[in-house]
Amino acid sequence: MLSSKCLKLLTFLLFAFLMACKTPSVTTPVVTPKSYVSTPITSTQRPKNIIFMVGDGMGLSQVSGGYYMNSGKLHLTEFPYTGLHINNPAEDSTIITDSAAGATAFSCGCKTYNGAIGVNKDSMPCKTILELAEKKGLATGLVVTCNIQHATPASFIAHVKSRADYEPISLDFLKTDVDIFIGGGKKFFDRREMDNRNLVDELKKKGYYVSDWNKEELTDIKLPMKQNLAYFTADNQPLTAEQGRDYLPKAAKLACNFLEHRSDKGFFMMIEGSQIDWGGHAGNTNYIVTEMLDFNKTIGEVLDFARRDGNTLVIVTADHETGGFGLVKGSKMNNINGGFADTKPDKNGSIYHTASWIPVFAFGPGAQEFTGVYQNTAIFDKMKKLFGF
Repeated sequence: MLSSKCLKLLTFLLFAFLMACKTPSVTTPVVTPKSYVSTPITSTQRPKNIIFMVGDGMGLSQVSGGYYMNSGKLHLTEFPYTGLHINNPAEDSTIITDSAAGATAFSCGCKTYNGAIGVNKDSMPCKTILELAEKKGLATGLVVTCNIQHATPASFIAHVKSRADYEPISLDFLKTDVDIFIGGGKKFFDRREMDNRNLVDELKKKGYYVSDWNKEELTDIKLPMKQNLAYFTADNQPLTAEQGRDYLPKAAKLACNFLEHRSDKGFFMMIEGSQIDWGGHAGNTNYIVTEMLDFNKTIGEVLDFARRDGNTLVIVTADHETGGFGLVKGSKMNNINGGFADTKPDKNGSIYHTASWIPVFAFGPGAQEFTGVYQNTAIFDKMKKLFGF
């Protein structure tokens, strides 16, 4: 029989053992990812200019295709900060956005329905980053390889319920003071069906220098620094890069040089490589690659300006990915095979968009704001914050 001293010792040892085995109750702190933390922007981080570049339909495979078909060289590799945005629209029926809802998320910072141009999900107009920049006295610009009324450029300057309303969209160009715009779509200004107005003449009366591909080459224009500039590259849609269209890099360089002299407060410009998307819709790998490489040259011109200027933030992203494009078996450097996940084209043979997350590349003051994963609407919020609006 154990003595009382032994019992006490055993009891103590058993208690100590149980306490040592007990899992402590620990409250795990909630840590907000850095990409969601709103930190103050110092004057040294604040850009004077923002150039927002959209490769329409450009997902990671489109970027990769351009890289491998250009001997492993792409200007996007020079961007020190990258992120991902989530791009679903404000619809319960789909997670796949179109260019209109995607661009309105960038321009206004709100989710909306597919087809909406500068309006929210209730079809109410929303102020765009371009309009806010104008109000603050900054210069503004739009440069694209589609018609200027197309979904992406329209979403920065117009407010209509449907992206198909090219003529009403054209009217909204008279309601802004955008310093420079370059793209197709001349016929929706001067040969209109909804009214007898000639918007080209009205732009001239408003003080614009208006020209087009029939009158003079873009590079031959003697920049009218005291006038706004409108240049039409086509009657409707511009040619493809394969067909010889080569104006986008030149237009980007011209617009940068023009806008930096238009306002001491800085500028905002949206540049779109519009037809990367169209190559995806067509299920045409070569179309995608040639447009991607044209966009790459444009990015190079913009980076040259940004490096020289030192006060320019460059953001490159896409509204969505088109076609589920992929680099498939047999692909080699400078000779890729492309495949498409969408195996059920519509009645017109067009492949549609996917819901893939989209890369964001940033260079210049404030670029660190674009790391992490966030909704596409956050890009508007970040630009607005960096401008100090």
